[in-house]
Order: sequence, then C-alpha cells, then structure tokens
Amino acid sequence: MRLFELLLFVSNIGLFALTVLLKKGQRRIPVFVASGIATLLMVIHLTVEGYRVQLFFPYCITIIFLAISGYSYFKKTGPKKIPRVLLGLAYTAIATMLVVTAGLMYAFPVFKLPEPAGEFKVGTQAFHFVDPNREEIFGDARGSKRELMVQVWYPAQAGTGKYAPLIPDTQILSYMAANYGLPGFTLQHLKYVSSHAYSEAEVSSAQTSYPLILANPGFGSSRFLHTSQAENLASHGYIVAVIDHTYNTFATEFPDGRITTSSTNGLFSPDHDYRTESGNRDKLGKVLTDDVTFTLDQFELIQSGQIPSHLKGKIDLGHVGVFGHSIGGATAYDAAYDPRIAVGIDLDGALYRLRDREGLRKPFLFMNSQSEFERLKKVLDNHAYTEAELKRMGNTKEWMDQVTEDKKLELERMRESADSGGQFLYIENSEHLNFTDVQYISPIFKMLGITGKIAPERANSVINAYMLDFFDMYLKNQGGTLMKGPDSRFPEMKFGTPLL
Repeated sequence: MRLFELLLFVSNIGLFALTVLLKKGQRRIPVFVASGIATLLMVIHLTVEGYRVQLFFPYCITIIFLAISGYSYFKKTGPKKIPRVLLGLAYTAIATMLVVTAGLMYAFPVFKLPEPAGEFKVGTQAFHFVDPNREEIFGDARGSKRELMVQVWYPAQAGTGKYAPLIPDTQILSYMAANYGLPGFTLQHLKYVSSHAYSEAEVSSAQTSYPLILANPGFGSSRFLHTSQAENLASHGYIVAVIDHTYNTFATEFPDGRITTSSTNGLFSPDHDYRTESGNRDKLGKVLTDDVTFTLDQFELIQSGQIPSHLKGKIDLGHVGVFGHSIGGATAYDAAYDPRIAVGIDLDGALYRLRDREGLRKPFLFMNSQSEFERLKKVLDNHAYTEAELKRMGNTKEWMDQVTEDKKLELERMRESADSGGQFLYIENSEHLNFTDVQYISPIFKMLGITGKIAPERANSVINAYMLDFFDMYLKNQGGTLMKGPDSRFPEMKFGTPLL
C-alpha cells in the first residue's frame, strides 16, 4: 500500500473521530487543523502517487470537512444546529464510506512485484512482428497478416531512471477488468504498479550471449501477467520473450493504437460437444504453436541484425527453451517439437494435438496446481465418476469418458518426458492462476478460489526456483539440484513423477 494514500485514509478516520467525540464548542480548531492536514496529504498523494477511484470517498470527505471547518473557523460560529436524526445519518454515511474505502483498498491494492533474485539488472523492449506467410483467422482482421506483440526481458547494464510500469499499455486495463467480470474503471490503478525492468536499457556485457526462452500466456491472459517470472529469469542471465498471442489475450495494443481483444473463445462448443471442442482446441493450438515458430524465426533475424535491437549478437540460439501457462503451457509442449528448442516447461496446461504425432522425447517439466494434479490422479487411479459427481460438474458420462481418454494420453506424454529427463510436479494449496501475476491483483481472488490458499509471494518464489533450476540444468549445464527430489526448503512442491 502506498504511504500517502494510507495517511490520507487514516487522517479521514481522525477527522471523523474528532467530530463524533468532541463536543460542538470544542471541535472548531481541532477539526480545522485536522482537515488542513488531510487536505495537504491529499494534495501530496495526488501529486506523488496519483488519483485512483478506490479513494473517491476520502477525497470527498476531505473536501467537505475542509469547507465546513474552514467556514466555522473563520466565521467564529458553527453552522446552525443540525437535527440529531440528520446528524446521525451523516455520521452513518461517513462511517459507511470509510468502511467501503477500507474494503476497496484491501481488495485492489497498488501492489509491488517481488524483486528479481539474480545478479543482473533487467531491461525490457517490445517488438511488433508481422508474419507475411500467415493470414489472420480470428477477429475483425480476418484475411490480413498475422501480427504479434512480443515483450522481451533481458540482462541489462546498470539501468538509469525509473523502472518501466508493469502495464505500459494503459488503454487495455478496462479490457482486463471486463475479463474478470469487473467494471472497466476498477483496475485503472494498475498503471501505478511498477516492474523491475528498465525500458530499452543496454544489454549486459558480462557475457557474450544469453540463452533464449520463449513464453506463452494462457487464454484471456497477457504477456504482462508473466512479468515476475520473466524478470527473475532475465536477472539470472536469460533473454525471455513473452508472446501476446493476438486474439487469445484479453487485449493487445499495437503501435498504431489498434486494440484487439479475445476472440478465440468462439471456437469452443456452446453445447459442450467434446469432439467439437477438442478439435477446435487443436485448431487454436496450431495457430499458437506457429506463433512460437515464427517468433523464433524473428529472433534469428534480431541476432543477425536484420531487425534492429540492443539484442543483436547477444542471443545464444544454440540454447533455447520454452514455457507457458494453461493453453500456453500446451503451446510450449507442442512448440518444443521444433528442433531448435531444447527444453520446456508446462505450467498447469492440458495438452493439445495429442494424436498428431509421436511423443516429444525431450526434457520437459510439468508443474501443476493441486486441483489439476487431483484430476490427473483420478485418471491414474481409474476413478469411475458417479451420476451425482457428473451432475455436480455439469458433464455427461460420454464427455468424461472422452476427457479421460485424452488425459491418459497426456499422462503417457508426461511419462515419456520424464524418461527423457523431465519431471511431473504439483504445488500444494495452489490453483490455476497462481502461475501468473494475477495472484497479486486482489486477495479477493483467493476467497473466490481463483487462486489457492498459498500466499502469492510464496507461490511465486517456489515456481521461480524450480523454473530456474530446470532451465539452468539443460540450457546452462548447471543447477538441477531441485529436480532430484523433494527439498525441505520447498515443502509445498510435490513430486508426482513416481506415480507415472
């Protein structure tokens, strides 16, 4: 929580307390002084920290108290006697506004992302890529060429100036709020959340080159919601490129101001037909996988200098990894069939295009939420769903039978990856969105079960530790200690590999 907004809120509580507790003749000077202090704090807050809608009531209370107390102080007389009923209603209204404000400040904090743990400073740069060989099949741009925005984080020389904001494209914040079923103005305060990266900083000269990791957000997500993971990897000597898969994000803003929103959900069957839904997931998956292949092509051009960037000559294209969350995790797995990609990580994502080809036979780490692990465990245990369970889930027996068959094939792919040096892990008390920076946006998400009981800071540190260890092992030929088995430093992380 920011200092001056907290002090402004506390000063409002003080104003209210003075008004209620002091007798009418004793209020004039203390309330005038207190309202002056509150006004000063409000001005400092607005100047230094910036306006946000969650503090609308304290802004109003401060101005009203200043006006009334100023009138009383300079006129030497208070306002006419107010009937006790109206006074009681006014006090109740102010108390209610303060309680509501406290709730809003708690529910929508201006949070701080965890600092990267590595030795390098972090730089960031955005790229706009256009694929001349693919036509867009989604949204209003059908028939035009496929476009992508890609955000890159990398080891940087000592940065100067301020950190880049977490979400520099502030126009997309209203779309982000709508994605979570909130009014458009609700998340505007996220423009005040800072990253730990310097925009357009020079690449660190400590090494001649750095391994490349390509990353893929899930459906309705964004490249910005994997900032803490990307920054941490970059601080440990990786170049991390997070792809905004156009029309699969909640919103993507292009350099000319155009904004695309999620349109791929139209692929999925409204009548819950598994065959249609599974086929369309594969159709979407091919687009996402092709995005990764194309992006890797572009980094080859960046490395050679054909695309201008600070990264020219600094990318180790002989050591390339990939990761992703949700369907982005499936994208990471599918993209890893590209021989240029050595290793990958799937964060809680069910696979697609399972029947198109043989197993991957590469080191691949599957890191799941507890909920997803429990679903997979039921498949491993040959769990037979009762009619009551099916009704509670809103599924038919035919649907679940087909899902189970796909999950069995998915588990077979995990076994093959484990045989090739991968692992199958899950985090206790975690849910699907604990693998993204969404978990920091609001503690309400935990209450709703969108994120798990595990604290966001703890979930992030556990995920980052295991991601770094796995990539270090295969892209830098170091680390790998956490892949050997349970570690007392991370009791939340459980190894499911023996179950395979």
